[in-house]
Amino acid sequence: MKRLLIVLGPTAVGKTDYSIELALKYGSPVISCDSRQIYREMTIGTAVPSASQLSAVKHYFIQTESVTELYTAGKYELDAMALINRLFGEGHETLVMAGGSGFYIDAVCNGLDDFPPADLQLRESLTRRLAEEGVESLRLDLKRLDPESYSSIDIANGQRVVRALEVCLMTGRKFSSFKTSPQKKRDFAIEKIGLTRPRDVLYGRIDRRVLQMIDGGLVDEARSLLPYRGYAALQTVGYKEIFAYLDFCAGKEYRAPVSGQHKNDGPVTSVDRAIELIQRNTRHYAKRQLSYWRRDRDIAWREI
Repeated sequence: MKRLLIVLGPTAVGKTDYSIELALKYGSPVISCDSRQIYREMTIGTAVPSASQLSAVKHYFIQTESVTELYTAGKYELDAMALINRLFGEGHETLVMAGGSGFYIDAVCNGLDDFPPADLQLRESLTRRLAEEGVESLRLDLKRLDPESYSSIDIANGQRVVRALEVCLMTGRKFSSFKTSPQKKRDFAIEKIGLTRPRDVLYGRIDRRVLQMIDGGLVDEARSLLPYRGYAALQTVGYKEIFAYLDFCAGKEYRAPVSGQHKNDGPVTSVDRAIELIQRNTRHYAKRQLSYWRRDRDIAWREI
């Protein structure tokens, strides 16, 4: 039976190295399921695998799309399944997938419902609201229009809230009303390997990686992406905080809350303050990732 090994876990846990070891063991490439490493303009802030890691084994879905183009989990399902079937057809018995994007992983494992296509103008408007007002305003709209989705999705995930609200406003139907399709059947076995570390170790790795990103030029990378900051791809921890710092440097008026920050954070007046916020928000993101996956009984957890 052909099988797909999925290496998942919180950000900075060590998925890249672990998946490369598995890929070398089984003669497989690594199929990335990271919803931010897929964008070619985002390198430092997404912790794209290093040149040596990329040369160790073939990687797919690393920096293949542009931030200016909408790339959805539904599109990923189609692209990833086409690749997986092709690789199995070429003779692979075991394939390795790795990443931390739960929605992408769910798309491959279970398939997605047939949601209506995106309304790009509406999404752009909602994404702008997310950046300017924070997620709380959108959450309140979603709670009013679709309380079922409000209680079931990760409402701390701004992009998830945007998509649910977009469908409600575009169709006049609840986002939750589309989620009725049965799980799609795959003709290969799926094994999920969840990586963990003790909390203090994981948080230490997160803090160090943020410092490495800053040393590697994250501020300059974010500055180069300022023209694209309104796109959904850039509503991401690491970039949002640097954007807020660059706004302060440019003398722009602070508007609270900035998406991804708390109302009492205030303006980001220095790189050091941006670092503190990125570290904190990344830790919060890691906690949400773990909470999301703890409900999945099919994951075999391994502490590394």
